[in-house]
Amino acid sequence: MEIQEKIVKAFEETRKPMRPGEVAEKAGLEKKDVEKAIKKMKEAGTLHSPKRCFYDIQR
Repeated sequence: MEIQEKIVKAFEETRKPMRPGEVAEKAGLEKKDVEKAIKKMKEAGTLHSPKRCFYDIQR
C-alpha cells in the first residue's frame, strides 16, 4: 500500500482533521514521510487544511 493510500485510510477511519504527527501514528508511518506526502496531496487537491496545522481529506 502506498503512503498516500495509508494516509487517506487513516483519515477515513478517524473522520476528523488531524495533524501530520497524528496521521503518522495512525498510519504507522514516519512523520517526515507523512509531511512530504501531505504537501503533495494538498497541492493535488486530495487534502485541505480546515485550520492551521490540521488536514483532512476532501469529502
